Amino acid sequence: MTEQMNTLLDVRHLSVSFESYDAKLQKVIFTAVKDMSLTLEKGKILAIVGSSGSGKSLLAHAVMGILPDNAKTGGTFYYKGEKLTKKKIEEIRGKKMAFIPQSISFLDPLMPVGEQVQGIQGKAVRELQEKLFKHFHLKEGTDKLYPFQLSGGMARRILLSTALVGNSELIIADEPTPGLDLDTAVKALQDFRSIANEGRGIILITHDIDLAIHIADSIAIFHDGRIIETADTSTFTGDGEGLKHPYSRALFAALPQNGFRLDVCPRCGACSATWEVDEAGMRCNCEHT
Repeated sequence: MTEQMNTLLDVRHLSVSFESYDAKLQKVIFTAVKDMSLTLEKGKILAIVGSSGSGKSLLAHAVMGILPDNAKTGGTFYYKGEKLTKKKIEEIRGKKMAFIPQSISFLDPLMPVGEQVQGIQGKAVRELQEKLFKHFHLKEGTDKLYPFQLSGGMARRILLSTALVGNSELIIADEPTPGLDLDTAVKALQDFRSIANEGRGIILITHDIDLAIHIADSIAIFHDGRIIETADTSTFTGDGEGLKHPYSRALFAALPQNGFRLDVCPRCGACSATWEVDEAGMRCNCEHT
């Protein structure tokens, strides 16, 4: 019972597929997320780590209810023990759940960014919005600018501000630091840690496993639409001997501080970066020839 009370978000058997038509007008179904399950507890940061294009962002879009019309989903979401229906998601999105998108195109091109950060709360949070802009080194008057007048780094800081200005219990941050200078990136990560320490929760989606190790409480390793292992960050140490899946160990071993170590197939000499990965393990493609 205590564990259930501490669970902020519970994702059970999520699948995301897309329907399209090929040149012969035959329906094609591509499954991008396959049977994904995860839980986020209050006061914790859970990092979803995987390569670019692996489908990590679709988790965020599914939870926030912003998938495109041609997406088909399966599975169930629970927020603080309550099942998330489409109506419930629309009710709490932007209030209890906040999203920091990867793409700056999520900003409304026709609205000054200050108004976008303030959102439906308007002038009631203007003072906090101004503090956040100062915190992220945005100059006075930035709030009156439109997105096309911003640099990529400025737009990224605006997106961070939109999530931090409220009192959301759950924040999903999709690659929040690219384009930021080191000082601002560190501040953003420190803000995430402070938010989690207040009893709220963060899902951090990133391809940077080193960043995840330093900021998160646990890490879910994502590959080819599946979570193959979820482990405490404390297991990412030594030779990664505490990690269960060989792909997780290989990913950790390939970090610069671990010497970029990659296994090599004794049969054909191919490095492990090219091997096939599934829930059972890793193997070189030459084993199938």
